[in-house]
Amino acid sequence: MPVINGCLQTDLKLRMETFCLRAMKRLFLDKILVWQVLQARSLSGADAVNALRPFYFAVHPDFFGRHPREREVNENSLKRLNGYLENLQKPGFRSFKPTQLTFYVRETEQQSLDSQESLSTPGFRAVSITLNTRDLRSTVLDILDSCSLSTEHVQSSNVTMDSQSHKGGPGTFYRPIKWDKTYYTFTGFKDPEEELEQAQKVETALISWLDMNENDAKKKLKNSLPLREELERLKAELSYQLQLSNIRWQRSWGIAHRCSQLHSLSRLAQQSPEVLRNAKGRTVIFTDRSGVSAAGHVMLGTMDVHHHWTKLFERLPSYCNLQRKQMILEDRISHLLGGMQIMYMEELQPLLTIEEYYSTLDSFYSRLLSQRLSFHPRSLRGLQLILEKDHYAPRLHELGHFMVPTICDPASLHWFILTKAQEARDKLNRKDELKVNERELTKSCTDKFSLKRLYKDPSVSSAQMIHCCKRLLEKPLPYLQGMHLCISYFYSVLQDGDLCIPWNWKI
Repeated sequence: MPVINGCLQTDLKLRMETFCLRAMKRLFLDKILVWQVLQARSLSGADAVNALRPFYFAVHPDFFGRHPREREVNENSLKRLNGYLENLQKPGFRSFKPTQLTFYVRETEQQSLDSQESLSTPGFRAVSITLNTRDLRSTVLDILDSCSLSTEHVQSSNVTMDSQSHKGGPGTFYRPIKWDKTYYTFTGFKDPEEELEQAQKVETALISWLDMNENDAKKKLKNSLPLREELERLKAELSYQLQLSNIRWQRSWGIAHRCSQLHSLSRLAQQSPEVLRNAKGRTVIFTDRSGVSAAGHVMLGTMDVHHHWTKLFERLPSYCNLQRKQMILEDRISHLLGGMQIMYMEELQPLLTIEEYYSTLDSFYSRLLSQRLSFHPRSLRGLQLILEKDHYAPRLHELGHFMVPTICDPASLHWFILTKAQEARDKLNRKDELKVNERELTKSCTDKFSLKRLYKDPSVSSAQMIHCCKRLLEKPLPYLQGMHLCISYFYSVLQDGDLCIPWNWKI
């Protein structure tokens, strides 16, 4: 009996071991299969760009040359989207927050056969996209779905890749379809690449464009004069009544739109005068959302009702404590970086709320503390640093500012700053000279052509403005007398008569 029991125990033990080995093998194979499926369903950076090609053609800023506000919105949103896609491809990056983007999407199916007419037709719609995914494929699908664009090419590519992975072939190969030009000739469909190329390569001569658009611009300008006077009156009255430092607008809204916003603020000042006294000494910015900016300005969302504005003005005193904490945190970061000045510049950064900016500072400070940098105290005084959220590699701006992402590796940042410090100082010194030269040339152009106003788009650099003004001064341009002239990247007559010309205009 003991021998039989021993044999039974041995047999049972062998069966248990066999069962466990089979279970482990099955689990291992399942994991490999899941990994293969995930690999098959993933997209590389190149795949994502190809998959988003219909989206890029629908929102590309070059198609919005006659609509500067929509062009500006798309340019800013594309910058943020590209930064988000870059972060998705960075190994080990996990710190994601929902990102809200707005795009103006062209209704290409409504375009006429004449490509020039299609570019002047305001056939577009606003689309809001929330990015909250952690892989390229899901992000691409969300973007296409939000814009009502087909996702079949993404789905089909993954089916093909999935089948290849089961056959043992490479699971990440993808070659997008590129139709031959004859396809568009015989079907009558528009070639999107050719359409974009035409939009980019159309070169208009400055003199001929001014000659064709002079009457239209003067007519619009004349019609806008009463509203312009009303705008200046309202702005002066509200600034005096509320003792504001300034009143500004984030976007290129028309004069009528701006007057409407000031009338709304004026009505609120009459209804709740005590509450609005909290804004004393501050700058008010009309923008897309309400809050307090990183620079301490009052942001009034143009789509918000008076109730939201009132609540914001009531809470203004409570923001003083957060502003103090922000300045302390900036000083601590500056101390770790050899006395470098930590800056927030609206013209180089998205308009952030103070809560968003404080979170950015705190995240960056924590990374610096994790790896102490060996900068000599005050060795970097005079240099300036601006934090970014949409990139992961440090860079030196043309004006001498260090543009540093919050997720930047401290050791890499240390080496980058040391190697670029002298170049940054040289550029900062040159920046001051450029600003002086720009002001002088702007005044010379204003006086020579008797302009009412000469200004530039925020994205136009001082060097570009100087180049443009120097060339303008060499030409006799009687068309500009009494006009409002904006130096930008495209030709356009704005709804209130302002003339927009590219900084690198052609003869």
